[in-house]
Amino acid sequence: MNWKQSFSTSIGKKLQMSLTGLFLILFLVVHCYVNAQIFYPDSGAARFREAAHFMGTNMLIRTVEIGLFFFLFLHIIQGLNLYFKNKARRSTGYAVKAGNQTSKWYSRSMALLGTLVLLFLILHLSKFWGPNRIHQVQTGEEMDLYSMMHDEFQIAWVVVIYVLGCIALAWHLMHGFYSAFQTLGLGTYRYKGLIKGIGVAFSIIVPLIFALMPVCFYFHCIN
Repeated sequence: MNWKQSFSTSIGKKLQMSLTGLFLILFLVVHCYVNAQIFYPDSGAARFREAAHFMGTNMLIRTVEIGLFFFLFLHIIQGLNLYFKNKARRSTGYAVKAGNQTSKWYSRSMALLGTLVLLFLILHLSKFWGPNRIHQVQTGEEMDLYSMMHDEFQIAWVVVIYVLGCIALAWHLMHGFYSAFQTLGLGTYRYKGLIKGIGVAFSIIVPLIFALMPVCFYFHCIN
């Protein structure tokens, strides 16, 4: 069996899910760091603009950005593929549903949570990344993303969607973080508690930082 055939099996697809998931987790760390610059007292706007400028003009980052979209697309496709395959195998329902006795609700709802995160991501790209990249192509200059955030997050429904999207992301990560390491054989008994602990902390802290941004702009906690 060659590598192509290996990745087409159920285990191979789960391996793709875990590898792409870890890459996207790394992206969240970088994205969260850049966005968190807005919370610096007095210099938040300047620090964010400087970091955003670096991310938007550095050729290495722009190249990695292409890989990011590829891995995101692959992660979505394989996730939905595995979900529908697993659903098809259960042609008849269980007489008694075990519920949370065997697994948490968010681990059974990864497809739904992932879809909600995808819808949130589409909104985010249409509001910020897309207009900025189009403007760069047309003029060779970047848009002021900080000012764009300030204006967009004065709209109540946008803030609500962002917060709900971050909540969905948190639950998606709550299962996905440990699952990715487990699939790669790293979630052994020795490190299981540590990885789960880091996963829970990551799943709370990162989405919370993302959610605080629109909330703080809306309530004028930052200017």
